[in-house]
Amino acid sequence: MNIPNLLTLFRIFLIPVFVVLFYLPLEYRAFYTALVFSIAGITDWADGYFARKLGQFTPLGAFLDPVADKLMVAIALALLIEAYDAWWFTLPAVVIIGREIVISALREWMAELGKRTSVAVSYIGKLKTTAQIIAIIGLLLFQDSRDGVLYTINMIALYVAALLTLWSMIVYLRAAWPDLRPEKP
Repeated sequence: MNIPNLLTLFRIFLIPVFVVLFYLPLEYRAFYTALVFSIAGITDWADGYFARKLGQFTPLGAFLDPVADKLMVAIALALLIEAYDAWWFTLPAVVIIGREIVISALREWMAELGKRTSVAVSYIGKLKTTAQIIAIIGLLLFQDSRDGVLYTINMIALYVAALLTLWSMIVYLRAAWPDLRPEKP
């Protein structure tokens, strides 16, 4: 067990804490859920940083890190879909969750073909993740406010994250396309 793996496991541990806080009738519930999600985002960055800096890459970390990221984002969005209860919120949230499923399946398929590196995480993927984290933190923090400037900014951030999510999916699918086409007879 190394520092990056411990940070990833900590992020997974935060998921049930996040869900419980989301439903507790606390006065500062929105702040606490945004704080927990922020800590998860920081540990996402930190585990990658320490893995590179200390050369502590492991098969367990390579497996768990993207799982932890996708779980935290999908669960946060699922809870926010319930909280916001509107089609204009659900649409970009479903795009983000659906893309994560598609790309996970694509990476698994490419790994079976021995071509996992053709769909490795790219700069646009990192940008997408950053946009998602920023949007979700804002939406969590101000989930009780449904009007005004902050609501508008957070909804724009969610749509920007969804657009970057679609863009990154297209980039990955284009990279894998030669291997997904049927072989010529």
